[in-house]
Amino acid sequence: MAVVFTPGEIRQKYDQAAAWYDRVEGILEILGIGRLRRELLRRAPGEALEVAAGTGKSFQHYPRMRRITAVDLSPGMLRVARRRASRLKLEVAFLGADAEALPFPDRRFDTVVSCLSVCTFPDPVAALREMARVCRADGRMLFLEHGRSDRERIGRWQDRHADGHARHLGCHWNRAPLDLVRQAGVTVTVARRTLWGIFHVIEARPGPRP
Repeated sequence: MAVVFTPGEIRQKYDQAAAWYDRVEGILEILGIGRLRRELLRRAPGEALEVAAGTGKSFQHYPRMRRITAVDLSPGMLRVARRRASRLKLEVAFLGADAEALPFPDRRFDTVVSCLSVCTFPDPVAALREMARVCRADGRMLFLEHGRSDRERIGRWQDRHADGHARHLGCHWNRAPLDLVRQAGVTVTVARRTLWGIFHVIEARPGPRP
């Protein structure tokens, strides 16, 4: 059975990692993740909610004059994100919140964004349904996620090491983000893989309210 952490355990892990997290994620930037963020977020219309915003690495890629609300489970990560927003001279509203219970009314935001976070949610489908709930019916849901490679040799290697990797930061690197998004009941309009079939760029629209 896969290792699963509680929200409290995940909060603690990321609070402890906040001071050095950007240095580790810098490896992904070298691989081209920054470019993928930029290409994805330039399609973010209106008022945006970023779920599990982490240290705010996405902020610089939003179109200017967008109103951004950033939520994260970890106060430590949000402190770093606040400093980044200040350096960028961006007005961002910050809130500590669990992705599986977002404290917003239905259909609140024009765009809902998740970058490299579906891997950590204890119940990713529940979190994705919450994102769909707070996204306007004609809005956009934008995802940059990583998961199990469609290159079978890499995928099997991820499977073998998945539990060991997850113990560090709760990151389940062999999940299937596109399948999870579809299981959440949203309509996928754009989906592509890149970087050895590991990274997913997904654009979707929320389905009808139940």
